[in-house]
Amino acid sequence: LCVFSSLQLVSLLLIGIAAWGIGFGLISSFRVVGAVIAVGVFLFFIALVGLIGAVKHHQVLLFFYMIILLLVFIVQFSVSCVCLALNEEQQSELLEVGWNNTNSARTDIERNLNCCGFRVFYSNETCAADCLRTLHCRPCAPIMEEYSGMVLRFVGGIGLFFSFTEILGVWLTYRYRNQKDPRANPSAFI
Repeated sequence: LCVFSSLQLVSLLLIGIAAWGIGFGLISSFRVVGAVIAVGVFLFFIALVGLIGAVKHHQVLLFFYMIILLLVFIVQFSVSCVCLALNEEQQSELLEVGWNNTNSARTDIERNLNCCGFRVFYSNETCAADCLRTLHCRPCAPIMEEYSGMVLRFVGGIGLFFSFTEILGVWLTYRYRNQKDPRANPSAFI
């Protein structure tokens, strides 16, 4: 049951962090928040399926939970390893691609980090930062690069921790699924 609790904890953390980001105005992109909340709700639903399967000793639900949890482990482990393996040049390229492809994230970054432009700010561009009034704005790339390595290591480490609890959950579910239900009729088993 502790594995179900850890999956529920992760799902509630995702939903709570998305709500916190919207509540404090850190994130204005509803696509990003919607995706994070959808993943949180999906994980909560999967944890609930596993919990019901364990309580009822329902073989099909436990099998479904085990397979989905294995797939979640593979995705989460892969993403965590990528987060930990990116070097500074790859991080910079990833930040630039993200900067060029999203306007709402660009506006949020400029407003929250008080910077304008990625590497250079052109006078014909718009900027949401307060520093524009004094005309002494720093570019956003150096500020983002300063924090990106730390954030990627943190996210990768947390992801690895929870991915190992998920593989433990797959193993425990497999072991529990192969046990006889103590409430079942003993003569029903051959």
